[in-house]
Parts: sequence; structure tokens; C-alpha cells
Amino acid sequence: MSSGDNGEDREIFLTFEAVSDAKVLIISIAARLAGMHPQTLRQYDRMGLVQPGRTSGGGRRYSERDVALLREVQRLSQEEGVNLAGIKRIIELEGIVGDLRQRVAELEDELIRTRSRLAQLEAAGFPRRDLVPQHQHQTALVVWRPGRKDV
Repeated sequence: MSSGDNGEDREIFLTFEAVSDAKVLIISIAARLAGMHPQTLRQYDRMGLVQPGRTSGGGRRYSERDVALLREVQRLSQEEGVNLAGIKRIIELEGIVGDLRQRVAELEDELIRTRSRLAQLEAAGFPRRDLVPQHQHQTALVVWRPGRKDV
């Protein structure tokens, strides 16, 4: 809350249209937005639950994404009863899942492009069978018998 010109307190609300990674929020604002005490944010930083940016003077700067993460940490802790070590592991695993989902999407896009290119080549008459050597299947049988060496 901040004091208005007439001495009355008024609340300030910030809304985010898209979650940003820009590390611009000072610790007191990030703590207020997350509904936590600034000391809690410092503790979570030491534990590696959140990684704020740093100013040249060493001050912590948080992003909107950090605030959303802090809210999730609080929800998991208070509503789900997960301890902080468990929350840290959940955050790590969610990061891995996010990376894997992105990689799957990239591979799916690559597969679509490859299939499209293959269809274009086949429509153009490639590969020409007369240019690609065709190997006949052989049915020869080879029997190996170890020889005895007399020394």
C-alpha cells in the first residue's frame, strides 16, 4: 500500500498480460506480489528454489515468472503439504519435462518437413529405380568349422 495525497492508504495492483523473464522487480515488490516475507525469498534463493538476477551492487531482482514460481512454491507447501526438498525436486522435474516437450515439438516439426520433402521427391519421380542399385538376396550357406592346430 502507498499513501495518497490525502493521507489515505491505497493498494497498488500490477497485472501482467504475459509472464516475463525480465528481472526487474526488487525483493520487497516480489515478496508482496508473491504474498511472502522478503526473508523467505532470500531463504528460497539460498536453497536454489528461485534464482533472482543480481544488480551490480548485489541486490536481488525478480521476474514475473519468478513471482509465479514463488506462488507455486507457497501453494505446494501450504495446500499440498510438500516439503521444500520435494518442491525443489518438483521444480527440477517440471523443467526437464518442459525441455523434453520442446524437443518433441522440434522433432515433430522436423518429421513433418522431412515427410513433405520425401513426398515432393517421390512426386517428381525420385528415387529412380534404374539409378539405385538393387541387390538380389543371396541364399548361400556358409559353414564354419574350427580347425585344430597341433603344436
